[in-house]
Amino acid sequence: MQTRMARLAVIDDIRSVVEMIATKIPWEDHGIEVVGKARDGEEGIAMIEACRPDIVLTDIRMPKLDGLSMTERILQSLPDCKIIILSGYTDFEYARKAVSLGAVDFVKKPFTIQEIVGVALRAKEQWEESERRKSSMAELRKQIEASLPALRQEHLNMLLQYPSSPAKAEELWSFLSLDMPPDNLTVLAVEIDDYESKYSGQSVQEIELVRFSLQNILEETIAAHAQGTLLRETSRRFAAVVRAGSRDLAMVIAEACCANIARFTKFTVSIGVGGQAVSLSDLSESYRQSREALSYHFYSGGNAVLHYDEVPRTGPSQPVYSFKLEETLVFALQSGNRDMVRETAELLVQGLTEQRPPPEPEQAVGTFVVWASVIYRTLLGSLPAEKLAPLEEQVRKIRMSTDGSLGKLAEQLKRLADEGSELMLGERQNESQKIVAKAVDYIRAHIGEELTVNRCAKHVNLSGGYFANLFKRETGSTFNQFVTQERLERAKKQLIRNVPVQDIAAELGYEHRRYFSDVFKKHTGMTPSEFKDYYQQGG
Repeated sequence: MQTRMARLAVIDDIRSVVEMIATKIPWEDHGIEVVGKARDGEEGIAMIEACRPDIVLTDIRMPKLDGLSMTERILQSLPDCKIIILSGYTDFEYARKAVSLGAVDFVKKPFTIQEIVGVALRAKEQWEESERRKSSMAELRKQIEASLPALRQEHLNMLLQYPSSPAKAEELWSFLSLDMPPDNLTVLAVEIDDYESKYSGQSVQEIELVRFSLQNILEETIAAHAQGTLLRETSRRFAAVVRAGSRDLAMVIAEACCANIARFTKFTVSIGVGGQAVSLSDLSESYRQSREALSYHFYSGGNAVLHYDEVPRTGPSQPVYSFKLEETLVFALQSGNRDMVRETAELLVQGLTEQRPPPEPEQAVGTFVVWASVIYRTLLGSLPAEKLAPLEEQVRKIRMSTDGSLGKLAEQLKRLADEGSELMLGERQNESQKIVAKAVDYIRAHIGEELTVNRCAKHVNLSGGYFANLFKRETGSTFNQFVTQERLERAKKQLIRNVPVQDIAAELGYEHRRYFSDVFKKHTGMTPSEFKDYYQQGG
C-alpha cells in the first residue's frame, strides 16, 4: 500500500508550458505533488538532485542540456525515476531515442491537459509498481537475513550428519561464512544431563532461557581457547566444531565447558570428543565418534568428558542376561517376598555394572527395559490393572529413557521392584485374609461337626499344610485352638440362656458330657455348672 504521493518535476524552456503543467492540473487529486520546476537543462539537473522526484516531465530541446543528456544524467542518480519526454512533431525520432535510453513515454506538442494527465498517471502506476517491488525485495531481504542463522545451522548439520565429497563439503562450509580455516577441526557432542527430569513442568520460555544461557556459556568458553562454532542439534544436545589442532586442546576445551556450566548454572553437561578431522569431508566421522563417546556417559553418570579414544575397543559387548535371576525375581514377586525381590534386583544391576568390557550403552538400556517389562507383566498377572496405575509412569520412564545413566536407571528399577513387591504383598495379605475369613465362616457354620484341618483346607482349595500355616499366621492360633475357642464361646452363650449342659455338649459335637466339662474347665477355670451359677448370681 502506497504511503505517500508521487513527486513530479517539470522542465521546459517555455515558462507558460511549465506553469500550465505545474499549476493548472489538480495533481493532488491524482496522488501526485509537484516538487520542482526548471527552465533549462542545467537548472533542471540541480533541481532534480535537490528534490529527487519520482516522475520528470521534460522538454527534449532546451538550452544548456538537452532532453537526451538529461535522461542519461537523471537515470544515473535516480534509476527508478520515470521520465516523460515532451517533443515537437519534428523531434519524433529524437524522442524515440530518449525512450530507448530509459524514458518511459513521450508526448507530442502541442498537447492537451488530458494527455499530460494520462501519461503522468501511467508513469505513476509504473513508479508504484517499482515501489511495491522494492518493498517486496526489502521484505524478502529481511526474511533471508532473519533465516540466515537457521540456514547456517542447517548447512552445518548436513556437514556433520552426512558424509560429503570434498567439493560438497567445501560448498557447505563456504555458505557458513565462518572466519575459521577448515582444517584441524574436532567435533564435541554436548548433552544436558537429566534433561527430562530437570525440565519437567517448566514453560517453553523457561526452557528456552536455559538453553540460551547454556549456549552463551559454551560459545564464550570455546572462544576463549580456539575458533569454533556451535550447532543447536536437539532440545538437549549441542554439537560444537572447534579448531583445536590437537587432542589435548580439544579435551581442555571440553573440560572447561563442563566446569563453566556447572559453575554458572544449576545444570551439568556430558561431552563426547571426536577425533580430529583431516579434511572437511571427514567432519561427519569426527561427529559420529563424538556421539559414540557421549553415549558412554551412561556409565559416568554425567558432568564428564570422554574422548573417542577412551571408548572400549574390544568389539560389541552384549549384556550377559541371567534367566535364572529373572526366574528368581518372578518367583519373589509372585510370593510377595519383599526381601528376595530387593536382593534379586540388586544382583541384576550388579551383574551389569561389573561386566567387562561394559555393554554398549544402548544395549544396557535395553536390558533395563526388559527387566522393567518382566516386573510389570508379573504384577499384571496377579493384580488388577487399576492397582498398577502408580507404577505405569515408572515403567514408561525406563522404557523412554534417552538421557539416563546407569545409576539413575538402577535406582528406577529398584524402586519399581520394591513398590511392585509392596503391592503384591498387600494383595497377598488381602487374599490371605479373605481365605481365613471364609474358613472361619465355615467353622462357625459347622461348629457341631467334626472339624479338621484337611476338611477346612479342602473347602478353601488349599493344601492342609499350607492352610494350617496361613491360618495360624492370620489368626495367631492353631486351627484346633481356634475351633475349641469358638466352641467354648458358643457354650458360654448357651449356658447363660439356661440351655442344659448335655444339650450344649451335643450341639457342639462332644459325644460325652464329661469330656465337654473337662475341656470347658481347662480353658475357663470353671465347670459349666460353676460358670452358669457365677453369671446367674451376677458375678
